[in-house]
Amino acid sequence: MNRASLPFLRLLCNLRWLAVIGQAAAIMLTTGPMHITLATTPLWAGTGSLASFNVYAMRRVRQGRDPEPAEIFVHILFDIVILTWMIFWSGGIENPFSSLFLLPIALSILALPAGWIWSTAFAGGIGYGISAWFGPELPHVHGAFGDAFSLHKLGMLANFVASAGVVLFFFTRMATAWRHSEREIASLRERFTRNEGILALATHAASVAHELNTPLGTLTLMVDDLLHESGSDEQREDYATMKALLEVCRDRVRELAAPAESESRRGDAARVDLERVIERWQLVRPTIELHRTGTIAGYEKVDPAVGHLLQALLNNAADAGEQANVPRVDLDLHADGSDLRGEVRDYGVGFKQAQPLLPATLFRTSKPDGLGIGLALSHATVERLGGELSMQAPEEGRGVRISFRLPLARS
Repeated sequence: MNRASLPFLRLLCNLRWLAVIGQAAAIMLTTGPMHITLATTPLWAGTGSLASFNVYAMRRVRQGRDPEPAEIFVHILFDIVILTWMIFWSGGIENPFSSLFLLPIALSILALPAGWIWSTAFAGGIGYGISAWFGPELPHVHGAFGDAFSLHKLGMLANFVASAGVVLFFFTRMATAWRHSEREIASLRERFTRNEGILALATHAASVAHELNTPLGTLTLMVDDLLHESGSDEQREDYATMKALLEVCRDRVRELAAPAESESRRGDAARVDLERVIERWQLVRPTIELHRTGTIAGYEKVDPAVGHLLQALLNNAADAGEQANVPRVDLDLHADGSDLRGEVRDYGVGFKQAQPLLPATLFRTSKPDGLGIGLALSHATVERLGGELSMQAPEEGRGVRISFRLPLARS
């Protein structure tokens, strides 16, 4: 991860505005109620320079381009120069705010590589030395705030409060951003591992599809012969069902063997009919009772991946119901504006609360004879199409409700 990032520069600009306000308030307070004689012209010049530079820095942040470490160092170096100038003209080493030179060094640790951190520390040391050795001493202090030592203690207290506030604010924000980045990296790593598995699975599926094409063709010819030679209506019905199932298998094998890029070139010709997908699924799973609600009029033709998604969800639900001896699946499918929304509900045993609802990895399953592919592939398909997938327990009874939303173009 590039630690010299745009969020760091944005936070640095916010802190710089706080510094401008604090410096202006300190100048007015010391030269007013405290009656301390200071060189106000160079102090106001330093405050104005810091404000002017921050206007430029804010414009730089709005460009949205991540800064390089050298640019971050230049920003911090300018802050050190202004701090040196302000401490120099306000008492030098006697100024209780001289310890603020440690803050730029601490902030650089969060944003810069080691070499730039040492450069920042060297610049901070030079600035502290200049203000300490060459800065004019504070004039004699008298008035409502006591002597010079009492004023110094008051300044040390204010310095501690300001430093603690900056550290808490800045470091908390950076730690939160760091943890968020770590979570994103972990999610991307897991997604990359899953996608690698999907790619390997797709390659293997295409190879197996070519191998299965010949025996499926032979079986189709054999069933055709048996269908013509059958002597009873019952036999003809059975052979017709076998032929329809073989045709479904042959179509699925051809889809597996077809290159994905050719589908994208064919455009609308590559789209599938969702109603046909549901009919084929019912043909393959005749023992499952399907309860259908909703309408998708005008949105029947969809990306082939949507058909694969629906089949995978229906198969998972059917398997879960069969294991629980309740072979039933509820399907609600309807078009909502430009989105396709669906919900598949099974009547299985449900899921464990400690178990992840949507596995992001392949080959993890709770079914005794499952491969652990269906739900992970469904999740990946929804991500690729820019939709949403969620899993909930039903309001009544047992089982699982899987809902999805996919942006679709009207067919």
